Amino acid sequence: MIRIGILGDIGSGKSYVAKNFGYPVFDADLEVGKIYKKNRKIFNKLKKVLPSYIYTFPIKKDEISSAILMNNLNLKKIITVIHPEIRKKMNMFLKKNIKKKFVILDIPLLLENKINKKNDILIFVQSNRLDISKKLKKRKNFNLELIKKFRNIQLSSYLKKEKSQFIIKNDFKKKTVKLAVKKILKEIL
Repeated sequence: MIRIGILGDIGSGKSYVAKNFGYPVFDADLEVGKIYKKNRKIFNKLKKVLPSYIYTFPIKKDEISSAILMNNLNLKKIITVIHPEIRKKMNMFLKKNIKKKFVILDIPLLLENKINKKNDILIFVQSNRLDISKKLKKRKNFNLELIKKFRNIQLSSYLKKEKSQFIIKNDFKKKTVKLAVKKILKEIL
């Protein structure tokens, strides 16, 4: 099984690119959403470390957001609780897909949390800053301050790009992404 890690800035189109490979995708953001909705144990842990912010189960994203916006340490507390659970889910995903030729890892903090392995293939999704801005502003829960806080805990795009074997220039057009993915898969094989 070849592991492909998708890297890029927030809003660069990593998840879209990941889906275009046609192989199983581990989408960490999706998994976090499921944890907030279904995992009472995680709710209890978050309630314990952030009693002034986390009140309801299922966990509401606005409670998480206000905790992060009020104090930088809260983001670290949330990460400390959530990431071990995400790692467990990723390991289950990898076991389940052990016989697949490729698996795609769409994990925003792949490098930062040292989840990647030495022989993973890393692909950087590069997008125009203006396009990213337009795309982010269309999101239902858009909050510039929150995005800045998440960017602060991530490696720079420059570093991610440096560590990647491939770069996909995402112009947010289906055809461009499909061609780039096809070319990369052909090169890997």
